[in-house]
Amino acid sequence: MDNPGGRVPNFTRSGFLLHIVFASTSGHTEYVVDALIDSLKDIAPGWEIEETMAETTQPQDLLRGDVLLLASATWNTGSIEGQLNPYMSVLLQDKAKNLDLASKPCAAIGLGDDRYFYTARAADHLEHYVTTHHGRLILPTLKILNEPYGQEETVRGWGKQLVDVLKQIG
Repeated sequence: MDNPGGRVPNFTRSGFLLHIVFASTSGHTEYVVDALIDSLKDIAPGWEIEETMAETTQPQDLLRGDVLLLASATWNTGSIEGQLNPYMSVLLQDKAKNLDLASKPCAAIGLGDDRYFYTARAADHLEHYVTTHHGRLILPTLKILNEPYGQEETVRGWGKQLVDVLKQIG
């Protein structure tokens, strides 16, 4: 694991690693992740940020870095509304279903469309995965409704909250 001997991460140090694992097929989630990264480069210039697509992620990869951020849009797969993107679903509900996050600090971003009953339900699935696998959600999940374009200030504000929370616990 990335935290040998129970070392407490220093979230304000240079070299701090935020690992973002995301699933994006239409590009909306990737757009939000990119907007977050652009914001964090200004807000927390010393941070290292690694982004990995869910379909190339192995279970142990979720333990890499100081903080794990999961991001996915909501899908209607198998005629069932309110599911994770299929790539994120395979990663979390199949490949990494037995992974222990061992109190790892985590955050999540869920996207959705308000035309559906289960709007941004991916957020709930990501939160559930983190909590049932012994991760620690460190701030409320960012929910982006409808098209992400034009919502960069919302993403930036959430990014600032992320940095502030990590300064408090670090």
